[in-house]
Amino acid sequence: MPIPAANLNPPFNIVRLSHVELRVTDLAWSRAFNVDLLGLQVTHEDATHIYLRAMEERGHHCVILKKADEGSVGVLGFKVWSEEDLDRAEAWFKSRDLPTAWVERPFMGRVLSTRDPMGIPLEFYAHMDRLPSIHQQYKLYQGVKPLRIDHFNMFSPNVDASVQFYGDMGFRVTEYTADEETDRTWAAWMQRKGGVHDVAFTNGTGPRLHHLAFWVPTPLNIIDLLDLMSTTGYVTNIERGPGRHGISNAFFLYIRDQDGHRTEIYCSDYQTIDPDMEPIKWDLKDPQRQTLWRAAAPRSWFELGSVFEGTAIMESNLNAQPIVAP
Repeated sequence: MPIPAANLNPPFNIVRLSHVELRVTDLAWSRAFNVDLLGLQVTHEDATHIYLRAMEERGHHCVILKKADEGSVGVLGFKVWSEEDLDRAEAWFKSRDLPTAWVERPFMGRVLSTRDPMGIPLEFYAHMDRLPSIHQQYKLYQGVKPLRIDHFNMFSPNVDASVQFYGDMGFRVTEYTADEETDRTWAAWMQRKGGVHDVAFTNGTGPRLHHLAFWVPTPLNIIDLLDLMSTTGYVTNIERGPGRHGISNAFFLYIRDQDGHRTEIYCSDYQTIDPDMEPIKWDLKDPQRQTLWRAAAPRSWFELGSVFEGTAIMESNLNAQPIVAP
């Protein structure tokens, strides 16, 4: 179906994506992976939680690692412009017959908890504890030197429905993949903060989190991380890349932790601030869609993802097949 027109006057104002809670089975292992290897900064830790931020971020956290019996995703978080936007968001989700609750979260003000129609757990807030700037404390830069959280990508059993719902909230499509045989959307990239995407949806069994992504300074940081991973016992955690996407033009690397959570290391996409910018359309069979250099993604990239806590998953009825590496 056609991509819906952008909603430039949404019911409440989302600034950007903010944070994710990852349920992990071994906090010590996950700490080593995210802090010692990738270079995220610890802002708080206790026996059951570790809070992390990237180097440019002033908010208290962008990742929460929570001790659990099995790996899953607790919630995806988004920042809104004001407290009034939180109240408008509550009314809007209620008008869609979706669950809402005000919940307590450490280091945050009022938090609205809800779910999208697919069951993805979402939370919205206006205020998070602010921390001193560390982006010029170069002695702290380690690993891949992550600057900020950039986006979430989710498997959706109905990408057109996901695009419509998030579009109603004000997310704008920047690029998308169409299946020409069915005239359905196979994947879409949607933004609020002026990059290529804050959220993306990929056709598949879902809803599941496909990956979260961090922006890094240059492609050379990704090369450095690959050298580090290959010589410190993490070589098997490398899944795909390095490469350059056709979609988004970004230089990328995908890695997976021991609980199956996938992280993309990402840089070099482009600005999308203009409200009249038209989405870029890609054919599902275009070999440069996945990787500008025509390198296909492995089968795991299309099949494996992280389940959301308390969310049932559904099979997609769109059976279109992308190009898969042998």
